[in-house]
Amino acid sequence: RKPEEEIILTFNPELAPWHMLFAQAEEFERLPPEKKTKVRHHLQQIIVVLTRGMISDQLGFVGVAREHFEIADLKEIYRRRIGRGKIGGKAAGMLLAYKILREPQPDDPFPFADRVVIPDSYFIGADVFYDFLALNGLYRFSDQKYKTREEIEAEYPEIQQAFMRGRFPEGIVERLRRLVERMGNAPLIVRSSSLLEDNFGYSFAGKYESVFRPNQGSPEENLQALLDAVRQVYASTLNPDALLYRRQVGLVDYDERMAILIQRVEGRRHGRYFFPTVAGVAFGRNPFRWSRIIRREDGFMRIVFGLGTRAVERVSGDYPRMVALSHPHLRPEITLTEIKKYSQHFVDVIDLKENRLATLPVPEVLHPRFPGVQWLAAVEEEDYVQPLHFLRPGLPSDRLILTFDRLLQETDFVPLMKAVLTKLERAYGRPVDIEFTVEIHREGRRPVPIVHLLQCRPLSRRETRPVRDFPAYVPQEDIVFLTTRLVPDGVVERIEYVVYVDPREYGQIPDQTIKREIGRVVGRLNRRLEGRRFILVGPGRWGTANLDLGVRVGYADIYNTLMLIEVAFAGPEGTPEASYGTHFFQDLVEANIYALALYPEDEGAIFNRAFFENSPNALPDLLPEDAPYARYVRLIDVRAVTGGRLLEVIMNAEEEKAIAYIREYKEP
Repeated sequence: RKPEEEIILTFNPELAPWHMLFAQAEEFERLPPEKKTKVRHHLQQIIVVLTRGMISDQLGFVGVAREHFEIADLKEIYRRRIGRGKIGGKAAGMLLAYKILREPQPDDPFPFADRVVIPDSYFIGADVFYDFLALNGLYRFSDQKYKTREEIEAEYPEIQQAFMRGRFPEGIVERLRRLVERMGNAPLIVRSSSLLEDNFGYSFAGKYESVFRPNQGSPEENLQALLDAVRQVYASTLNPDALLYRRQVGLVDYDERMAILIQRVEGRRHGRYFFPTVAGVAFGRNPFRWSRIIRREDGFMRIVFGLGTRAVERVSGDYPRMVALSHPHLRPEITLTEIKKYSQHFVDVIDLKENRLATLPVPEVLHPRFPGVQWLAAVEEEDYVQPLHFLRPGLPSDRLILTFDRLLQETDFVPLMKAVLTKLERAYGRPVDIEFTVEIHREGRRPVPIVHLLQCRPLSRRETRPVRDFPAYVPQEDIVFLTTRLVPDGVVERIEYVVYVDPREYGQIPDQTIKREIGRVVGRLNRRLEGRRFILVGPGRWGTANLDLGVRVGYADIYNTLMLIEVAFAGPEGTPEASYGTHFFQDLVEANIYALALYPEDEGAIFNRAFFENSPNALPDLLPEDAPYARYVRLIDVRAVTGGRLLEVIMNAEEEKAIAYIREYKEP
């Protein structure tokens, strides 16, 4: 019997036009199974070429994508792409994760195709960014990344204005006009999706803009608002935090291009407001255990009521629900006072009547007749929290507390999220984090949470930290601090300097201008101490927008530090919220900066106030112009105050213990 001839390609896929690749691949996919097996290698090559050209050329991504994408998937992406170029990292991560989840596997615990969806999405190709720069003479800013930090910060407002005046190619405007007509008055979000975002090494979490557009005007007004949002995202490629982050992680020479992801906002209309029932971020690993029974490998979530902005950013005076997926019923708070205080008090919504984003007190939106309220809220009784098992129409809205307890404990939401994270981790070969929203559907009387997947990225391998045994004995006078709460794994050696913002002095500052300037002093110390080994220790929440809760700093102010430590003395604002899961925390992870919270008044905790408050302050010597702030900001030269010794911090998550102590080091 004569063997069948091998099917060969008559063209080079790397050089062929895309219409030829699509046509050939579709022909291969129509072959009967026995013949299709013989061309699988050709088909995979075409898929790789199209993936690299249209989605991402990150090899880690391509290696996973070629096992899951089919030609029909790529053709649909091509149909939804506006302009030339790749669709960028954020779009790529969402699409690949969705495809992975939809592929049925024998051991799938859920029908993921029915339980996980993605928003209606369109993509502006990254090459349109080049066209925009060329059309508006904006290439003059292309060398910003090589300027000093001071120049980058000073010139950014001018850059923003120049970008906001920019024109788009007519063909792009026309495509976006048709998109606006197709979407009608559905609220939109315009999200950055740069070529560097959400890749296998660096997340760029929160570095670039995402802009909500309520989309409630006339078609022309909606189009202009959409174009302004794209301009705003384009300008954010040159914002100081992004450029300094790229410099810090060795990506400053990369030719960053910005693609755009335009999505219909997931949610429902409730009167004049539009928002999702639940939004959040979930991680395949849980670095913070407030109980020893919590399993890190099961993952972690931060969830909120309304738009997810409050889940991924540190919002002053407000708290998401922190969920250990291994034990969703456990929470750090116990008493009614604690549960009420550390719950969500404000909700972000789209105000359809005013055509804008709005932040409202929860009682103005959540009430006893709100659909699904029994899964979201509990009732404040005299001295305890009562689950809401039945609707109570006359109940005052201000007695409702967002706990999400029944959603977490009486539906399959938590098992579903664990299964999603597990399946994605298996495909990616490492844990992932995802952003999502949730709507609660009903099948008869049974609640069925439907997850809307917005984003997926592999967690950085930087999150794997070394573990070391604690020393057998440390003299009491050599211990600088010891804590037993929310401890990660890791070791920080040979610490030469400690930058200490005194929590008590800071809390007594009446002038917001001084508090704002303290953040700038920290930024100047961060620059001056570059190349030295130092840690930051300060009050409450580092990175918060509320100056009364902590020091306002951004990534550009802290990227040289080895650790960022939050000191939580009891006071009017209580203890700080753990920052894990926020974009600010992701900055720390990607920069290999350890985050640690100290609770000096905990039983068993040690906080050596004499070391922090009585050691000589080197700030006036290092930064004479900042001497007026020496009362609030202390720079401790560890060698100088310890007779040549240095500071070491050992953190062990399994033992729930971290210790900082003075020790001798042999000269290297």
